[in-house]
Amino acid sequence: MFTDKRSKRVIFVAHCILNQNAISDGTADYPGSHVDIIRTLLDAQVGIIQMPCPELCCLGLDRGNILGAESPVVVENTRIRKEIQRPDAVSLLDRLVEQVISQIIEYHKHGFKILGIVGINRSPSCGVDTTSNDNKEIGGTGVFVTRIKSALATCNLSIPVIGIKSDNESIERVRALLSGSLNFEMVENGRGI
Repeated sequence: MFTDKRSKRVIFVAHCILNQNAISDGTADYPGSHVDIIRTLLDAQVGIIQMPCPELCCLGLDRGNILGAESPVVVENTRIRKEIQRPDAVSLLDRLVEQVISQIIEYHKHGFKILGIVGINRSPSCGVDTTSNDNKEIGGTGVFVTRIKSALATCNLSIPVIGIKSDNESIERVRALLSGSLNFEMVENGRGI
């Protein structure tokens, strides 16, 4: 099965890496996509799996605040973080996590190499090394990434999870992830994929 030309190598990426139009107002760094990251992934011949945007799905494109871009980014991100943790948003957020985890399990079941998950640092949802809370950028993970890591641990799966920003260092981190040479944070107590 699957003996055609496919690489059987996939990577999961935050939605806004492929679609900056979904990002909160005032925070887009590119007109459409993070072109250098996408080009790096395409050159590596890996399948790119776009995770859903939890903020767009749970709060809408304007994140419930049409004046969001008028606030400092970390202030608006803190507001978004609080909103995405409301009970009505959490139930939808959990369904989004289930969708991602079910895809990971399906690829794993068929022998595909899951190279990693790439999040966006500073994001209240998809931050990996840093997130926004208390009106500042702090060390820690976003709400969505935290739930994904927890679900992976529950499934006894270990997948590298890295966070990037819009800089040249991010491209090098992705290249290191693709080559397996990056010291990354692993989900504790799991087995390698």
